[in-house]
Amino acid sequence: MSRMTKTPLVMLISGMLLGTSAYAEDKLTVVSWGGAFTKSQVEAYHKPFIQKTGVEIVSEDFSGGLAEIKAQVEANNVRWDLVSLDKPDIVRGCAEGLLEPVNPSILPPGADGTPAKEDFIDGAIHECAINTIVVSTVLAVNEDAFKGKTAPTKLTDLFDLTNFPGRRALQKQPQGNLEWALLADGVKPDEVYRLLETEEGRARAFAKLDTIKPQVLWWTT
Repeated sequence: MSRMTKTPLVMLISGMLLGTSAYAEDKLTVVSWGGAFTKSQVEAYHKPFIQKTGVEIVSEDFSGGLAEIKAQVEANNVRWDLVSLDKPDIVRGCAEGLLEPVNPSILPPGADGTPAKEDFIDGAIHECAINTIVVSTVLAVNEDAFKGKTAPTKLTDLFDLTNFPGRRALQKQPQGNLEWALLADGVKPDEVYRLLETEEGRARAFAKLDTIKPQVLWWTT
């Protein structure tokens, strides 16, 4: 059973520039999230890569998750070469053998000669992926709902139903929500992920989320 290669576009570009045979193909299918996000990747990654190597890149969009990847692998008909995935899917896909391992030694050094494995931020090079994008989850407030009243200004306000009653929307995924819950419960930022590695920490996060559960609306897009 073949596995699907999962590495963001940095892996695609660096592998070709190093002259390795890993991407010795006439065409690569690169899958991402679509819209402005994919357009930015096409301009920043695809076009320079095509010009440098002559290898055609076909862009496809998907909505995330491992379902399609797993289906291709199990059917022994892997059509995608590189896929942009969220961290939880990377971890699970790697553990389930759906994703190919990454060899950091084929990556080029940084502009100052620093080896790639030292040049990336901590945790960026995963067993089966290379992180190329950092995103933030922020708290937004509908100011129209608080005209003439004190509006929420901090994370703890999200969990304060007494002073700020009413509906609040959370993205339907664990990442972000679990961290927010622990931070609102008084955990120091540098202790959040250590705590989430434990059953006690996860239970604490879910218990905090339970305090606002009746007022939560879950969004997905």
